Order: sequence, then C-alpha cells, then structure tokens
Amino acid sequence: MLLYLVTKNHSFSDGNKRIAAFLFLWFLEKNGILYKADGTKLIENNTLVALTLMIAESRTEEKDVMVKVVVNLINRNN
Repeated sequence: MLLYLVTKNHSFSDGNKRIAAFLFLWFLEKNGILYKADGTKLIENNTLVALTLMIAESRTEEKDVMVKVVVNLINRNN
C-alpha cells in the first residue's frame, strides 16, 4: 500500500515515483526484508522502476491487482 498510495496520490509536487520507490526500499530495510539470506536485494533496481511505473500507469480500478503484485514480489515464500 505504501508504494501504491505514494505513487498514485501525488502527495508531493514533484518526484512522487522516486519518493515512493525510496520510501518502499526504506520500509523494506527497516523491517529487515530488503535483502535475501544470501545478501542480494529482494527487488533489483530495474524491477522497482518497472513496478513503480506500472503502478503509476495503472487505472484506479486495478489497485487490488497492483497491491497483490507487490505483495507476491516481496513474499519470502515465493
């Protein structure tokens, strides 16, 4: 929801996608899930860019689908 809402709600006058991506990475880091057990990032930079752009271009009606995509991406059981 953090990534989705900051991207879609245009909370800032400029840089909403960049700020949303940063906040999302910060959130993952603070919760100890930014890195996998082997030390690699859970989400690569180009994946985060594509995900953020996909959310930005999505329709409001697709919110649940977009959130599920993010949840599935960060779910450690996948």
